Amino acid sequence: MSIERLGTTRRYSDVVIHDNTVHLVEVPQTLDADITVQTREVLASIEALLIKAGSDKSRLLQVTLYLPDMADYDAMNAVWDDWVPEGTALVRACVGARLANPGYRVEVVAIAAR
Repeated sequence: MSIERLGTTRRYSDVVIHDNTVHLVEVPQTLDADITVQTREVLASIEALLIKAGSDKSRLLQVTLYLPDMADYDAMNAVWDDWVPEGTALVRACVGARLANPGYRVEVVAIAAR
């Protein structure tokens, strides 16, 4: 089976597709923003990448969200709950973790069907 990569640099690809399964990781762009803005940014970026890969957010299978401050959990979930289409709930985990950039309030790993 072939592997397709989109937005590839030496270190990472924006999207990797294998056997009609889309894998991606997304981080916020506005590092001085609050969790609400950063979550909106990350989810919008995920949505755009999924479309580019021939999928969409209704086809998400699994998501892991990483938060450096679990006090942001409720505010992140408010954005998340508005973003996920009704009836398409996926497997999801949220983990408290120190992230690579201290400006990141959220990082998301997503897997979707194409």
